[in-house]
Amino acid sequence: MDERMLTFLHSFDREKPAYLEELEKYSLETNVPIIRPQMQSLLRLLITWGRPMHILEVGTAIGFSALLMSEYAPKECRITTIEKYEKRIPLAKENFKKAGKADCITLLEGDAAEILAALKEDSVYDLIFMDAAKGQYINFLPDILRLLSPTGLLVSDNVLQEGELIESKYAVIRRNRTIHNRMREYLYQLTHCEELETTILPIADGVTLSAKRG
Repeated sequence: MDERMLTFLHSFDREKPAYLEELEKYSLETNVPIIRPQMQSLLRLLITWGRPMHILEVGTAIGFSALLMSEYAPKECRITTIEKYEKRIPLAKENFKKAGKADCITLLEGDAAEILAALKEDSVYDLIFMDAAKGQYINFLPDILRLLSPTGLLVSDNVLQEGELIESKYAVIRRNRTIHNRMREYLYQLTHCEELETTILPIADGVTLSAKRG
């Protein structure tokens, strides 16, 4: 979608709470990646509609998306978010505290693969938001499926790699080829998994929505 159309669509967005506006400004100034405006709109809609009571986020960064989700989720909703990057963890915790959300958002520190494997089956989630290292999505998938409730929704962000995913792996710079291959495999697994019904949406940097069948 061209820039003029995106600007036009974003002109209809509601204002976010002031603290989220400040976080978004901070992310632009410091080059900390957060979810894009289109992804923000989609999450707001999905959470308002689905009213999840338990949310799992893989990839906290500075806490922007967890805080955004908490604004639109039911008051009783509990969000668990996972982050490995040590420099961002204190900032995310401070942002949760400042926003008065420390009681409803729990940050688990460490490697997501290890943490996901350690979470028990009785800790199922109504919504799981994947926004971590793109090359690891395929490795997280078995535990993600185990932890997704029967009526839950899996949302995976940044699956199109700025459009590189449609290119041959030989057209991609060498350091990105592993991620390229793994993300293609991830999309194949999602769309061919007997347990899931998945759609791929070309918004922001690409997002998949996956729901369990039956």
